[in-house]
Amino acid sequence: MKNLQFSVAFIFIGLVAFAQNTRISDSNSIGWFAFSGNFNISPKFGIHTEYQWRRENMINNWQQGLLRVGVNYQLNPTIQLRLGYAWVETFAYGDYPLNSMGKDFTEHRVFQMATLNNKISIVDFSHRFMLEQRWIGRYSNADLSTEDDYVFINRMRYMFRMQLPLKGKSIENKTPYIALYDEIFIGFGENVNENIFDQNRLGLLIGYKFSNTVRVEGGYLNQQVQLGREIGGRNVFQNNNGIIVNTILNFNMRKKDKI
Repeated sequence: MKNLQFSVAFIFIGLVAFAQNTRISDSNSIGWFAFSGNFNISPKFGIHTEYQWRRENMINNWQQGLLRVGVNYQLNPTIQLRLGYAWVETFAYGDYPLNSMGKDFTEHRVFQMATLNNKISIVDFSHRFMLEQRWIGRYSNADLSTEDDYVFINRMRYMFRMQLPLKGKSIENKTPYIALYDEIFIGFGENVNENIFDQNRLGLLIGYKFSNTVRVEGGYLNQQVQLGREIGGRNVFQNNNGIIVNTILNFNMRKKDKI
């Protein structure tokens, strides 16, 4: 029995080492700057707007631009649902661009999202589940300057986040806090190719809640991305490290009850 366990462990270690040795790694420094605006128009419904300015080489070059809009529905105090659309422009960056021809490309997404919130002691927890239907632009030949086709890909995402105040027992107005989150992306269905594991994001943030309207947070971001193709029979993984800064605004657009 011990020999069998040793053999299984040896094979597993060998497979992991082989996978690591056969992959290509591409490291990049990134800087992500995001703005989110939420507009509550009724006790149940709201409008979400978001733009992310994602840079490579920290801030010098484009990595990606993302515009996202959606409709929120507050199912109950702990569950929020969102249906929306995203426009994404991805640029050729790093030694191994996402597009095999080294070109920029446009992506259109429709997404459905559910966020579950709960609190244990002074720690706030959230679980975000998202489904995306993606139409990714591609080129039939390298002479084209714009995409002439779009490939359809499904993707699911799950993000776990925890945050706690650095003073007091809850994140009230004028309260600093610390947050940690991790999000994994999984492709499924036809046209997924190599990246069933699409990417993973890990963030460690320091934030400050100025008021119920304004909150700002920033810190460290690690993004691991697997390309959807092989190069020379080897998988390609990006290891992107840098900073992230989020500005979150919440506006109450509901009319006050008449006295």
